[in-house]
Amino acid sequence: MLASVDSTNAEGFRQAPHLAGPAWIMAAEQTAGRGRRARPWVSPRGNFYATFVMQSHEAPAQIALRSFVAALALHDALCQVTGSTRGLALKWPNDVLLGGGKVAGILLECQAAGQGLQTLAIGIGVNLIAHPPAELVEPGATLPVSVLSESGQRVSPEAFLAKLAPAFAAREAQFSAGGFAPIRAEWLSHAARLGEPIRARTGTQDRHGTFSTIDGSGNLILHMSDGPVSIPAAEVFF
Repeated sequence: MLASVDSTNAEGFRQAPHLAGPAWIMAAEQTAGRGRRARPWVSPRGNFYATFVMQSHEAPAQIALRSFVAALALHDALCQVTGSTRGLALKWPNDVLLGGGKVAGILLECQAAGQGLQTLAIGIGVNLIAHPPAELVEPGATLPVSVLSESGQRVSPEAFLAKLAPAFAAREAQFSAGGFAPIRAEWLSHAARLGEPIRARTGTQDRHGTFSTIDGSGNLILHMSDGPVSIPAAEVFF
């Protein structure tokens, strides 16, 4: 556990050349935590900030599927610490919901390490005891919650990592052995708003339709009035 760091993903990339194998890097505090699209991630002490660092010769498209692996591992760990699956759901592309609010997020980043090798950093933030105030959230976005506020369970970052690390190892083994198909099927079984109307924002374009499924590449399939559309990256609003 690092006392303080700018971001665990940044620290992961700094440490990667010196690591003997995959590793978790956790910090009590981030001074420049980041979410998707370089948004700041509010990082008070008591919440969970960690990055899983690994190296891979896989193609970028295959590496990117580990955001779904991480989401399932988070779901598994949160089930254990809350004692229930009630209220837990996975929001495409990389959030975990508890009681309808955002309790955790995933940031997957890659850097070339030479000779076809990629360093992968899977950053995970979990609101264990605190969450940002609603006024800091973009209008229409999912409001944040914490494990404590929704379940009444007070969990330390160290205790959460003790659940998450083996859960991730098990899901990684499942992915390595069986590919994306079983990960996709199980992710869909926990998907938020599957079969319901959603809005997907890509850049400045908003698309409205029914969340139909995700395909074999992890793309969102949105069924619109003129047929299905495959969306590789977007912000999703309910």
